[in-house]
Amino acid sequence: MRRRGKQEPSPIAPNIAVQRHFRCGWNKGVAARLAIIPSSMICVRRRRGDRGPKDNFMNRYVTQSLSIATTALALLSGIAHADEAPFLKSLAGSWSGQGTVKVRVNAPTINVTCRFTSDTTAASLSLGGKCTSLAIFSRAISADLEANGPTYSGSYVGAGTGTAGLSGKRAGDTINLGITWAKDVNGDRKAQMTIEKIGASGMRLTTIDTDPKTGKPVVTSRIDLRRS
Repeated sequence: MRRRGKQEPSPIAPNIAVQRHFRCGWNKGVAARLAIIPSSMICVRRRRGDRGPKDNFMNRYVTQSLSIATTALALLSGIAHADEAPFLKSLAGSWSGQGTVKVRVNAPTINVTCRFTSDTTAASLSLGGKCTSLAIFSRAISADLEANGPTYSGSYVGAGTGTAGLSGKRAGDTINLGITWAKDVNGDRKAQMTIEKIGASGMRLTTIDTDPKTGKPVVTSRIDLRRS
């Protein structure tokens, strides 16, 4: 006679003992238990797909955890946008002013007069306008940015070489951006731009490139604007 393993009270019903060390050998790989009932023996299988109370509890726990995590991310995203909203709103409106422009780092400095319009939302900035200098110089300039917390990305038109990419972060009252030109400008495709809030009614736009001969930074445009 085969020796039975240690018997324990069954959670199924009174007077039922569970054999922990037996398996239904004809179904390989499927876990099973033997329940011994007076005057009969039943082989109770638990297939891999079957779910018990513990499985259901774990599924509910995982589902609730994922739901909480998703809600938390949405809230954090909303907070991030809310943090940028007051700053971006302060840049909205019509602007006019004067400044200087260099078509290239080794070109003469041109004095220009500029007008811009800035439209903003809680997470975006769209700045567009034109700078002119009598009949010598006239150029449309625009920058469109999307904010994700203090991180900004978007596009810029103003160098006469097509649409450039923008990416960077805000620090205080200044958005510091890297420019990636559509074509080589001054020997490469990299430059910098800053959009700076000056007091309650001022804004400064600055672009800086590198002189390929000296390796030194050169201010290629600086425009000081006032709300009009």
